[in-house]
Parts: sequence; structure tokens; C-alpha cells
Amino acid sequence: MPTKHILLSTVVPAMLLLGGSAYAAGAADVPKVADGLSGVVTSTKGPEAGVWVIAETDSLPTRYIKIVVTDDQGRYVMPQMPKGKYKVWVRGYGLVDSKPVDSAPGAQLNLTASIAPSAAAAAEYYPASYWLQIMHLPGEKEFPGTGPKGNGVAPTFKNQQQFVSQLKSGCMLCHQQGHEATRKLANSSVEAWYERLKSARAAGDQTVGNHGAGISMSMLNNMTSFGPRGLAVFADWTSRIEKGELPAETPHRPEGIERNVVLSIWDWAFGRALHDEITTDRRNPTVNANGLVYALAPTTGNIETLDPVTHQVAEVKLPARPGKEQMNVYPHNPMIDSKGRVWVTDIGQYTLPAALTSEMRPNFCSDGNINKFAKYWPVNGETRDRQLLLFDPATESSVSIPNCFGVHHLAFARDERDSLVFSGDRDAVGWIEAKTFDETKNAEKSQGWCPLVLDTNGDGKITPDRTQWNQPQASRGAGEDITVSGEAPKPDAKKDTRITGGSYGMDTSPVDNAIWLDRLSSYPTAIVRVERGNNAPETCKSEIYQPPVNKDGTYQAFLGRSVSIDSKNIAWVMFNSGHMGAFDRTKCKVTSGPTATGDQCPEGWKLYDVPGPKMAGTNISSDWSYLNWVDVYDTFGLGKDTPMAPGSNSDSLIALNKADGKVHHFTVPYPRGFFARGLDGRIDDPTGGWKGKGLWMAFAMTPAWQQEGGLEGKGPQMVHLQLRSSPLEQ
Repeated sequence: MPTKHILLSTVVPAMLLLGGSAYAAGAADVPKVADGLSGVVTSTKGPEAGVWVIAETDSLPTRYIKIVVTDDQGRYVMPQMPKGKYKVWVRGYGLVDSKPVDSAPGAQLNLTASIAPSAAAAAEYYPASYWLQIMHLPGEKEFPGTGPKGNGVAPTFKNQQQFVSQLKSGCMLCHQQGHEATRKLANSSVEAWYERLKSARAAGDQTVGNHGAGISMSMLNNMTSFGPRGLAVFADWTSRIEKGELPAETPHRPEGIERNVVLSIWDWAFGRALHDEITTDRRNPTVNANGLVYALAPTTGNIETLDPVTHQVAEVKLPARPGKEQMNVYPHNPMIDSKGRVWVTDIGQYTLPAALTSEMRPNFCSDGNINKFAKYWPVNGETRDRQLLLFDPATESSVSIPNCFGVHHLAFARDERDSLVFSGDRDAVGWIEAKTFDETKNAEKSQGWCPLVLDTNGDGKITPDRTQWNQPQASRGAGEDITVSGEAPKPDAKKDTRITGGSYGMDTSPVDNAIWLDRLSSYPTAIVRVERGNNAPETCKSEIYQPPVNKDGTYQAFLGRSVSIDSKNIAWVMFNSGHMGAFDRTKCKVTSGPTATGDQCPEGWKLYDVPGPKMAGTNISSDWSYLNWVDVYDTFGLGKDTPMAPGSNSDSLIALNKADGKVHHFTVPYPRGFFARGLDGRIDDPTGGWKGKGLWMAFAMTPAWQQEGGLEGKGPQMVHLQLRSSPLEQ
């Protein structure tokens, strides 16, 4: 729960009564650590509970940071520190950073915390979500918008949820909103905001850097989509901050199990922007134990690596497209297989004419005379040149695999052919059988795909003749290239129904190998389940599910970007409305038939509120999560099947502890500006307890200079999060 501004530190009354002798007693209770530091943190108000002790060194091949949290008596134990000379200091809510002191592993080090001299000084350390909270949005009664001649809100926004969805998807796709780079401007006028966004648009990758100039240009376009009210909202927000307005709430210090976290952080990627990371085979987290950590640098076409044992960082240049050397790869998402190889989706940096992509795509993608998948659903209209890359660390070689369908994120199924399944196509879901490719080296024989079609006639199968399906309204059909605008409003109940709209985050079920996709549509949100059956594509069948609808037509939860499946076949979604959702398909009374078009199973959902600030005047979270993930094999320590997601606007990992039913934040306090897209967990030593496993997350804020340290920062970073049983466990 939030605290008031006046509560700048936490004290232990019994210790205060004992005076200075209590500090000495506390210090005596802290064990000495041979490979680390230990001690007590105090301030003028007594022992400081729930604050971070941060140790940083440049003695290793790359900068290394270790962080732990104090217990309720201000004590800390920081184990497993590589040898070196460290600067050590204290950071915490209600404090300002203490003066760093020199130390080295093996020492007992008591530290003095510095109480913040004012609420404004304390607020400089708050996560971005607390600053975004005070933005004044158009009220619920101002929707639908009435346009430039009315209230300034574009008429396309029918409710406040849609407005917030666009704000988050448009502004927080690449960076935090509310951190120093966005809340502190030299000029907060509407005109200054417009010029700022226009300059960012022109600067391209140097400013935004994700997906090339397309995302850069979208900054101004996204703001324009709000109508003139958008610039006014942002200008008012930064103007009030400039005049001294502070967050209405203050973050609580870590409590309970949140104090048990141990963070190890490395600089890497040579200061470039990162996207997703991977450390192991998600089906078996002992694969690649103690091995390299991989992430992707899209704008350079590199795989970036970190060796967490030697602390060495390096990069691997991926090969250009065969015959298209002038078009660099644009790696987006990696995945590791059972052999430790890294599979990478190359999403294409440029939007291309359909004629050119058709020319680059193999004939078997669209010629039904030579390929059964093309006969069922020909593919020749993608607007980006996309492919799959396979990097083998053992040989340090890469292979380019042409594919017919769009690719974005990827996940391995648990079938006999080791299928690697992809999101990213607006009309279909595709896969490549890794074992078949290893045996044949043949791209055509290795891959398959099927369109997304609902069994709305309820006969238990999909009609094989695609001309007999209900088609999405004004959508791209086979071989066409038409803008998607939504589903046909009144489908024929005697026909099956094709859906479209794209997919983003995805997973495969460890129970039945069904494919689950997040439908890439900010509003409404939906997840799609796909069965391939035993004779794809004819046996492919899809289902779609939306969260429960309120009486006024809004949603109880909205704006999800991904879906992850636990060992009990529950689908988990992190909604950016401020909810963690669990969907149990077995509770659904209807999964097919004419009503199975999205809102037919509200009974399948259970929603958990995520703690944290709400945007002013709303019940909508000011946090943002990019992708979520279920820790099926307990690589973190909260138990098997723990759902979690990065709190990319709250400097944290968000996780549901099923033991107490609470959603917790595990904060990454340094460098400020922790913005992660995804995460995974690896077990390096199955017998090593908490030291033998942990989660991995990368700083992935696209403009890396916006994190703490600015243009002189050394980021981005890789973070290893581990969870012990208490703050004093070694």
C-alpha cells in the first residue's frame, strides 16, 4: 500500500529505545561472508529496513553490480561477489544515495543511509509509474471524443480504456513514460511537445531505435491519433511537474519475500539497444547451464553474448540475406533448443512492396500444386521480408531459413518433430520442424502453416474449402494485400469464420501442445488457441477468448501483449490495465459454434489486481508490461507455475506468489530506468539451492541513454535475479 510523503524512513521502535547499543547488537548478529559483504544500515532515524545495498566494480572485464535488501533490523548479507574493488552505497525510498565507500569481498561493512531532505528529493528515486500517475486524462464522460471542434479527443476513441491503450502502446512500446527523460523538459508547451516529437521522428534510430524509422515516425503519428487533446494532456503533465507537483503516492519499500532477492547486473551490448534475451531451452531449463546469455541488437544485426562465469561480453554478426546483402538482418526474438543452438526471428527492417516480397518468397509458399499448405492457404502478400536464422555456438556458424509466414516471437512445442512455432503473421500461424530440418536441410519439407479459422458452425472441424468461410471485413485474403479493419459483424452461422488482426506474444501448452497467441490488437484484447491436429492444415482449428465485458461495454481487463501457459494448461495474460489474468478453458461452457467469437467464456477468467499507482482519476495502472512468462520449473524460487512479467514502468519484476495469493514487485533499483521486454529462467546447478538457479532479464529500453547515467551511461545491462529464503542467507 502507498505511504504518505512524510514517511521517509522505516524505524524499529525497540531499537530506538536502546539507542546506539542496539546498532552494535545488530551488527554482531550479522555473519561475516568470505566471498561478500555484510553489515547494518542505519541513519539518523535508526536502522533502515527494506533499503538496497549496492556494490559496483570495474575490476572485471565489464562493469558488475551486486544488490541486496536489508531486513527489518537494517541488516544485510551480500554473498557471491567476484573479487575486485567495489564502491558501496545505500539507496532507498525516503532516502537520497549515500556517499559511496570503498570495500572488497570479505569485509564487514556498516553503512550510513542519507535521509532525503525533502519530498521532492525523495521522489527523484521513484519509478516512472509514480510520475505518470499524475497525468490528467480525459474523463470517462468525455468519450466518445468529439474531435477538434469539440473536446479535442478524436472520435475514434469510444471510451477512456481505448485512449489509455493507445497512450501505452504508442508511447511505452520503446521506453518508460514518467522517467526523467520524458517528465523533465526545458519547455512544456504544446508547441514544444510537437517540435520534440517531430525531431524524434526525423532522428530515426538514434532517438528511438526500434524497428527502424517506422517506429520513430510513429511517435508523432501516435500523438496525432489522440486529436489535439493529446498534446495538451502531455504539455499539462510536464508543466505541472515543472512547477513542483509530486506523485500523489509514494512507493513502499520491499517487504517480506521482496527483501530476499539477490541481483547481479552486468554491462554488455557495447552501449547498443537490446531486444529480447534467452539463456536456455524453456522446456528444459538445465540446457546451457552456466553458459552464455544471448540477446539481440536489432539495429546492428548482432547477437550479443555475456559469459556470466568469466564476465566477458562479445557479439556475433548475423549473415545478410542471401542475394540481398544490401538488406541487413533485423533480429528480434531468440530461442534456444535442446542442443543449445539459438534460433532467431529476423523480422525485416523495411516495409516492402508486395511484389518484391513475393519475388523473394519461395514458390512453395503460394503454389498449391507443389505444397499442401499453399493449396489450403497460399501466402504471397506479406509486406516485410522475414526469415529465420539458426546460430550454432559449437561451430560459430549461422544458417538462413526462408519461411512463408510472418515471424515475430517463437516457442518450441513438445511434439515428436520438435516444432518451433511462430507468431507475427496477421492471417496464419506457422511452424518449422527442427528435427526435419536437421535431417533434410530442406526449408519446404520442414515447415507448415494454417490460417486462423473458428469452428462457428459447430461441427467439430473446419470446412476445407476456404471460399466457404466467413471472411474478416475488408481484410487481406489469400494472395491479397488489403488493410485489416476487423471481423464481419454478422457471420453466417452455417459457416466457419476466419479471423485476422495479427499476433504477438505466444506460447505452446506443455499439456496438449496447443498454440496460444496474443492477438495484436490493443483494444479489445484477445487470446487465440490453435490446435494443429494430426493432419495439418486440414485439421487446424482455432478458438478466440476475450476477458469479461462490463455492462457499459468496456472490459474488466484490457491491453495484453502476450500469453504463457502453465503445467496445468492455464493460460496467463498480463493486462496493462493493471491485472494478471488466468484463463481456464476447462471452465468454458462454449468453445465452438456461432457464439464462440470471443466473449463466450467469461467464466474461464480469474483476474488478480496488480498493486501500484493508478492513473489519476481512473482505476487503470500506470505501469506497463511487455511480455509475460510462467516459471513452470521454479527457476526463481516462488514455486512451480509462478506467473510473472516485467514491470517495465515500475523498475521491477512482477510475480504472483501463489503461497500467499499476493502479487509482488521485485525491484531493480539501479540503474534507474529498468525496462525489460521479456525474461526466462535457467537452472545452472539442480543441487545448488537458490545459488544454482535464477531469472534473467535485459535492460531493453530502446534509447539506452534514457536510463540512469544518460549519454555517459554504460548500458544496457543484463540482470540475474535470485531468491533466497531470507535477507541474511549466504
